[in-house]
Amino acid sequence: MAVQKSRVTPSKRGMRRAHDALTAKQLATDPTTGETHLRHHVTADGYYRGKKVIDTKTTVADEE
Repeated sequence: MAVQKSRVTPSKRGMRRAHDALTAKQLATDPTTGETHLRHHVTADGYYRGKKVIDTKTTVADEE
């Protein structure tokens, strides 16, 4: 079992933990639909950067 050779100071421990904080997810708004979505991801309606890229089930149901 691994055992440390010397005690870790609070300063060193804090420096190690400095990068562990969670960051908020980056959200973007689609220019066409105004829908909020994750950056670099397709919206739920199938739009990416203002263009329709995927036909969704809701769109097919609306056309019928």
